[in-house]
Amino acid sequence: MAHAAAERPPEETLSLWKGEQARLKARVVDRDTEAWQRDPSFSGLQKVGGVDVSFVKGDSVRACASLVVLSYPELKVVYEDSRMVGLKAPYVSGFLAFREVPFLVELVQRLQEKEPDLMPQVILVDGNGVLHQRGFGVACHLGVLTELPCIGVAKKLLQVDGLENNALHKEKIVLLQAGGDTFPLIGSSGTVLGMALRSHDHSTKPLYVSVGHRISLEVAVRLTHHCCRFRIPEPIRQADIRSREYIRRTLGQLGVAPAQRKDRSQKEQRPNACPQGGPGAPADQGRPPECHGRDSSSDPKAPKPGFQKQKDQQLEGTGHQEDSDLWPPSPAWVQSPP
Repeated sequence: MAHAAAERPPEETLSLWKGEQARLKARVVDRDTEAWQRDPSFSGLQKVGGVDVSFVKGDSVRACASLVVLSYPELKVVYEDSRMVGLKAPYVSGFLAFREVPFLVELVQRLQEKEPDLMPQVILVDGNGVLHQRGFGVACHLGVLTELPCIGVAKKLLQVDGLENNALHKEKIVLLQAGGDTFPLIGSSGTVLGMALRSHDHSTKPLYVSVGHRISLEVAVRLTHHCCRFRIPEPIRQADIRSREYIRRTLGQLGVAPAQRKDRSQKEQRPNACPQGGPGAPADQGRPPECHGRDSSSDPKAPKPGFQKQKDQQLEGTGHQEDSDLWPPSPAWVQSPP
């Protein structure tokens, strides 16, 4: 059942995927196309979207795709849509979009049909844009297919075109002293593929921002920083939180150790996820962002229904959150990213 999507596609399929990427890449626009992008204060920007896909622990087929829309600059969630999906393609480095983008496009289409007035003016994507093996990552793919401005935001450096997470790179990270500090990611080809961004004063690990579609790199970096209450931009952070919670609600007690199920059913509460007084806000607003817990109202040691973030996607540099970005450490039986 779950093993079909785990098999590597034949070379013929990979060749077709490369051709599709090359065809769509020709449509990428790497400049500002909207009036709000040219305004230093982003006047006119009112709705910012975020997308994420979370995976069920031990299952290579079932996942949850999530789209949220936040008001700007308040960063309050005004729309959310999460749904369980069946993955039809395996993860292959450089081809993440063929695994995830069809479901994200469906979510955007559902929003257009249900609440067209809430369509985001830009989407922050949990992954890379032009910072990619062939210059066409998941943020570019989603942007071209939806014709919406998109920004790629990755948590790990995708080491392409000579970019390496080596000693020199780490020295540059140390020089990022405050939230908003950046340095360019220049490949061996001389091309600026993206920017390393210190997104928050309390975070020492940078984000890797790249152009997806219909936005310049400078504006993409500045907007990403403006969307960060914590290390991860709030649109992506909220999409991640809600996709994980949707898996918990949908699967119920699946994955909980048998001896703990009865007690767990009596105590389980919705995690406190939204900062600054929103629904489910963390109780301690004064702590650094990495210190906020999943659910300040429940026992942090209580097991959670299983989910995972794919290890191979971490290697591709996507922005999938480690537990340390959002939650306290998970119990040992819950699979977490490396």
